[in-house]
Amino acid sequence: MQDFTARRTADTPDEIWLLEHPPVYTQGQAGKPEHLIAATDIPVMPIDRGGQITYHGPGQVVAYVLVDLRRRGYGIRELVTRMEQAVIDLLAAHGVAAGRLAGAPGVYVGGAKIAALGLRVKHGCTYHGLAFNVDMDLAPFAAINPCGYAGMAVTQCRDLGVKLSLQQAEQLLARALQRAIYL
Repeated sequence: MQDFTARRTADTPDEIWLLEHPPVYTQGQAGKPEHLIAATDIPVMPIDRGGQITYHGPGQVVAYVLVDLRRRGYGIRELVTRMEQAVIDLLAAHGVAAGRLAGAPGVYVGGAKIAALGLRVKHGCTYHGLAFNVDMDLAPFAAINPCGYAGMAVTQCRDLGVKLSLQQAEQLLARALQRAIYL
């Protein structure tokens, strides 16, 4: 995604990449080592997105959002709001009331984080994106302060009664992001 962003021109179409990571903690540029609160055998990878530490693993949809903000005509805060709204709308369609927490990017259900966001902007173009917890082992989150918040609870679709396969969640998330970003 870094290479894609570096090679972009004004005519390069925006893209959304969907994937599933093997178990890994990612530490954002401003990440503080003290947010890893317990030793594990899961690697910690420093990366160039915003935010603190989070966990990625099987059963989580990661969406890398490669958008030219100049062409879209809005800024990073608006993109974050649109991405959050895409997840909120997806969950609402399945009977789950989700929302935002002031000062804490992401999407929450009953105070527990279900989607984390972390982006980077270079030359007006974004990369990195969001991680949406679908049906995964949440235990690795206990070894970190998710997104830098001590005691932050995390949740996932399965625990909320939303029974989606990872492939179904990918398709629904892709459509929701496309609607939200490209309005």
